[in-house]
Amino acid sequence: MTGGMLESEATIRLVAFLAIFGSMAAFELWSPRLERPEMRGALKSRRWLTNLSIVILSSALLRIVFPAAAVGAALWAEANGYGLMRLAGLNGVIAGIIAFVVLDFAVWFEHLVSHKIPLLWRIHRMHHADTGFDVTTALRFHPLEILLSMLWKAAIVIALGAPVVSVLIFEIVLNGTSMFNHSNVRLPDRVDAILRRVIVTPDMHRVHHSTNPAETDSNYGFNFAFWDRLLSTYVHAPALGQEGINIGLNEYRDDRPAGLWWSLVLPFRRVGRRLSRS
Repeated sequence: MTGGMLESEATIRLVAFLAIFGSMAAFELWSPRLERPEMRGALKSRRWLTNLSIVILSSALLRIVFPAAAVGAALWAEANGYGLMRLAGLNGVIAGIIAFVVLDFAVWFEHLVSHKIPLLWRIHRMHHADTGFDVTTALRFHPLEILLSMLWKAAIVIALGAPVVSVLIFEIVLNGTSMFNHSNVRLPDRVDAILRRVIVTPDMHRVHHSTNPAETDSNYGFNFAFWDRLLSTYVHAPALGQEGINIGLNEYRDDRPAGLWWSLVLPFRRVGRRLSRS
């Protein structure tokens, strides 16, 4: 039963990923927000090849080291009766909603910490080194970061006793919203203003990929937009404007981040000094 559920989980997530990725890639072509050399032509193709290769490597490593992933952790906790919500006797719907919100905050907090702790920043900076900003940037996380993130989510899932269905929904939504808010798409200002009251939009998250350290250290959310407002890490727009924003890291403003090997070994290179948030 468990094996069948895990196989179904993998299939559901893959189908959802392909559908969302394809939709956002088409949206980018139809209505791009930024049109720059690194986001079109040969350099875009090189970036896409690298970023897609990274997600394939990360997914393969995750399935080898942690084949059950977060849904497997939920199944294990359920089978053993573990978790605070299970002990509290919460019903499935309420427990599922609480689990979804808590997991989203946990991911927000993990993202914040990855910028504040030097060792974690060494790994996370590969994501920020991308000089472009499109749907593939959402996939550009180092395999080590993917493993650490899954361990963190699994620990939260077990501690909560999160319902299996809610964990599966959360993983699909997290993956989908990440691709959405990293996409190079132009939304009408009014639509963006309404959406970012609840979810993170591309214009909101693009600020986080600015080369300006004060802007990089803001807008940490992937799904819900209100964490940054509640915890005073929200920046409405980049100082240079959405059209003028410089994307990436100041120390890597060339085409090196578009290389696969360079990107994979970046965590093991010396870390330059980061300016603190002003």
